[in-house]
Amino acid sequence: MIDLTVPHFSYLWPSIIGGVGVALLAGPFGALMVWRRLAYFGDTLSHSGLLGVTLALALHMNVTLGICFIAILVAMCLLSLQTHSHLASDTVLGLLSHTTLALGLLALSLFDHIRVDVLGFLYGDILAMTWRDVISIYLGGLVMILILVSIWSSLLRITLHTELAQVEGVKVNQVQAIYLLLLAILVAIAIKIVGVLLITALLIIPGASARPFAKSPSEMAMVASLIGAIAVLLGIGLSHFYDVPTGPAIVVMAAAQFACLMLIKKI
Repeated sequence: MIDLTVPHFSYLWPSIIGGVGVALLAGPFGALMVWRRLAYFGDTLSHSGLLGVTLALALHMNVTLGICFIAILVAMCLLSLQTHSHLASDTVLGLLSHTTLALGLLALSLFDHIRVDVLGFLYGDILAMTWRDVISIYLGGLVMILILVSIWSSLLRITLHTELAQVEGVKVNQVQAIYLLLLAILVAIAIKIVGVLLITALLIIPGASARPFAKSPSEMAMVASLIGAIAVLLGIGLSHFYDVPTGPAIVVMAAAQFACLMLIKKI
């Protein structure tokens, strides 16, 4: 039996508790992304993270706040373009996704004084998580969950039929804006765990895994949270014992669970 209290394993506790917290938070948001087919929107937000990192380091500010600011800005741009542009949603997402990623790489090359581990931000660095990060995740996550619960039924109505929800009195634009802004904040928080390139996988794969087994939207969100938490635990274990990158290990474990659950469902 492994004793996590010994010094050799004690450094893992902030990573384990913080990672599980983000996975639990990602469950309901990821379930909504699966229902609303917003996977590409997650990619767009995550790609903007590198620009947020660069600007935060250049301005000597907190990196998570920098990522959060850029992600919220991108979400607002998306809402504006969808409302006032004749372009299709996937076209707008592609435009914002690749533009922000290119701007981030360009800005990183222009600021010579910035020395940053790009791979750490691209693939995550959960083992560098501190207890302060853990407290921020749980306090911020609690606020986000309370807000999400308050708009949950409105989001489900919009997902089922936008026009009907509007007729029933749901403030569609306002509710969608709140959800996208919360999703932007979640992406900013979770980038430290699985990185810019893999954050969408942590949101989408548990939701996709839970969908065939859930009988209601709420049940799907809870099952997705559980699957994500297990993926984090297995990924950290795999990283520790086999010395592989933690972010990719978490995503691989989530994908392995998806494959096993789909096989079980088929049998």
